[in-house]
Amino acid sequence: MFKPAPALKGAGVSRPRATSGAVTTLGEVLARVVASPAGLTSTEAAGRLGVFGPNRLRDDDGNHPLAILLRQFRSPMVLILLGAATLSFLLGEIDEAIIVGVIVFASSGLGFYQEYRAGNAVAELRRRIATSSMVLRDGQSREVPAAEIVPGDIIILSAGSLISADAVLIEASALHVDEAALTGESFPAVKQPAAAGGAVDAANRVHMGTSVRSGEGRAVVVETGTRTEFGSIATSVAAIEPETSFARGTRRFGLLMTQIMLVLVTFVLVANVLLGRPVLDSLLFAAALAVGITPELLPAIVSVTLAQGARRLTERGVLVRRLMAIENLGAMNVLCTDKTGTLTVGQVGLTSAVDVDGNVSAATLKWAMLNASLQRAMPNPLDTAILARCNEVDLIGYEKHGDVPYDFERKRLSVLVGAGQQWTLVCKGAVAAVLAVSTTILVHGVTKPLTDGRRRTEERRLADWSGQGLRVLAVATRGMNKAVCQISDEADMILVGYLLFSDPLKPNIAATIAALRQNGVGLKVISGDNRYVAAHVAESIGLSRETVVSGVDLEGLTDLAFARRVTQAAVFAEVAPDQKQRIIAALRKAGNTVGYMGDGINDAPALRTADIGISVDNAVDAAKASADVILLKQDLNVLLDGVIAGRTAFGNTIKYIAITISANLGNMISMAIASLLLPFLPMLPTQILLNNLLSDLPMLAISTDRVDAELLIWPRQWNFGALLRSMFGFGLLSSCFDLLTFFLILGPFHSNAPLFQTSWFLESLLTELAVVAAMRTHKSLFRSLPGPLLMWTSASVAVIALALPYLPVAGFFGLVPIPGLLLVAILVIVVAYVAATELLKGRLGVLVPATSTSATG
Repeated sequence: MFKPAPALKGAGVSRPRATSGAVTTLGEVLARVVASPAGLTSTEAAGRLGVFGPNRLRDDDGNHPLAILLRQFRSPMVLILLGAATLSFLLGEIDEAIIVGVIVFASSGLGFYQEYRAGNAVAELRRRIATSSMVLRDGQSREVPAAEIVPGDIIILSAGSLISADAVLIEASALHVDEAALTGESFPAVKQPAAAGGAVDAANRVHMGTSVRSGEGRAVVVETGTRTEFGSIATSVAAIEPETSFARGTRRFGLLMTQIMLVLVTFVLVANVLLGRPVLDSLLFAAALAVGITPELLPAIVSVTLAQGARRLTERGVLVRRLMAIENLGAMNVLCTDKTGTLTVGQVGLTSAVDVDGNVSAATLKWAMLNASLQRAMPNPLDTAILARCNEVDLIGYEKHGDVPYDFERKRLSVLVGAGQQWTLVCKGAVAAVLAVSTTILVHGVTKPLTDGRRRTEERRLADWSGQGLRVLAVATRGMNKAVCQISDEADMILVGYLLFSDPLKPNIAATIAALRQNGVGLKVISGDNRYVAAHVAESIGLSRETVVSGVDLEGLTDLAFARRVTQAAVFAEVAPDQKQRIIAALRKAGNTVGYMGDGINDAPALRTADIGISVDNAVDAAKASADVILLKQDLNVLLDGVIAGRTAFGNTIKYIAITISANLGNMISMAIASLLLPFLPMLPTQILLNNLLSDLPMLAISTDRVDAELLIWPRQWNFGALLRSMFGFGLLSSCFDLLTFFLILGPFHSNAPLFQTSWFLESLLTELAVVAAMRTHKSLFRSLPGPLLMWTSASVAVIALALPYLPVAGFFGLVPIPGLLLVAILVIVVAYVAATELLKGRLGVLVPATSTSATG
């Protein structure tokens, strides 16, 4: 029976944990986690999962209702109100305590309901994109969810694998691991298997959160979940999400409103006490006033708006891993992407296998077929295209004796095959990489020296084919006198021929790129293909051939010169993985919001560097884990839907903030003035809270509102100046109409305290509802009607507000019936206020269309 072993310590990375008692040999590792190279049985794995728990850094299985509910009561204002209600209860003001409590809990309940729904939507998306790992279970390799990996499991690693736990290598072949997510080192680390009796060190360990760049291996898991090195350094990359400009903006405005609230509330409370009013009434009034100005629904509005955007995107085939990434998607003004599968159809076909003179060659196809069918690296479209021609070649009699896996530095792959006692090393890869290790060339069956002149001929042939949009690989061979091979054997090769591949551009891709440009998103193509193919693609999709820059052109440039070239270029060819990352960083530093779309092993660093990492459902695990957004279909049209959804979410959130802070500041100023001038409270605390609750209902519907098309054309950023103009401009306008209402109620109608409080309650609520319709658009409100839910919610609340003073519950809230003539006067004031708002909003420009922020190129 399995007995839980103590956790293995001492992972040997840049910030290791305490290593006292750490194991030192592979044998001790296997003994400590009770494992063997044959792996675990399903029963053993299930038992260990129960002991160690799921292999993750936080619980993403769903929302915890209690935690969400408690979060609603973290607001200091809510706590103040509950404290005031408790004090009222203790002093015998039972009705007052009940009303305050009911309204606070109703408002918190709304926030809970919306956040719970939003959280569940996000959790469901996370489950859909959960990563998996290959492990040995019951003696067979099996794909299991990464969350089910346990100590003692044997994980199988190959190029593109995301390493899901801390482990010690027991087998490795040309294994290079990208550890940038853990150590910050941009170059892949070479890994070796641990010797049975030798010391286990950093070269023998792999860690959660890293990925395999090239090669393959097997490793025994020693730590999972929060016990991994990644777990010790950070709770989770996903749990501690980078603060986007959107989140930073909402936080800053929440802080600003809190500061304004504290100043005015303190002033009102002190002033009312000095005027001799009861301390309890003054406290309740000030606390209710505080809640009235605080945009307490902002977190719920943001969550609901983004969650709805995420759900809409899911319906269109876009999965969002990080909710706040939707805002970055909308703000994106530069999209960097590879061409394969994005600009092209992604169905690579082998057009021809030819000899060095360009003639169709069965020998070239045979060697290519042996190389593609026997290599151990991850599947790739080029090998798949080669293997589709398998019925044309007879490979009987050949067997594999070894291989040298592909890596991004060598850009080639070799396989050692044998027929009897004759061994041949077959090399396939990028033309320049294969030419670099070739010294002879096979011409009409005769081996000749590969002279400088002949090399130039081959380079010209490559340029001609590439200029036609064909991708070219070279094939070379070498006779071997041994049945093993290594990287150093890739020398003195014989160039045999070439493989020509085609991947046509997608229909209407030029129109799609033009649509992106019209929506303020500039496209930059970053490809590992040669400059001739890149130039052909650029011309085909409407970009200039003169904007093509190669990776060689970028080498050795200073940061300033590099940034200038990157900003001016539209297509990058022959780019190394680390250059992709540097290009993205330079574009961001220039002030752009950059999206990067990639699906390969070498795309993970660039995906992490970009503001918005975009991958596809069939990408390697390393790419998907680094991405913020995953497309179920590799289509730029789908991505454009995501951009519009992001801008819609941002637009509706800005609406809420602009409307709320304006109306709340106006009410706050009016309350403060009235409380000092009147011999009674201008509105009872319960009426303030009821007003706040009813006005919040339409605000929740803003997340479903339409956004004017003009606001979706260009990326939009936070405009704090416009929001401050809105707050003070519309806030002061609201206060002016409130003061007009005061004089009207107290003058011609000679109202007493209950009638004044009721009249102002109604006027305040109706103006808040009306201003939503006016301020939600930069157009005339008659030319841009609200969405159905917002319209009907606002109308329903208005009817409730008009009916409340005449209902049996009116006395409970201190409301009294309003005379008909006064009611008409209030409605006239509301109409005049809307008209004044319409005139003012054009001058303040809060929701005006943004200017272009599209990058050049």
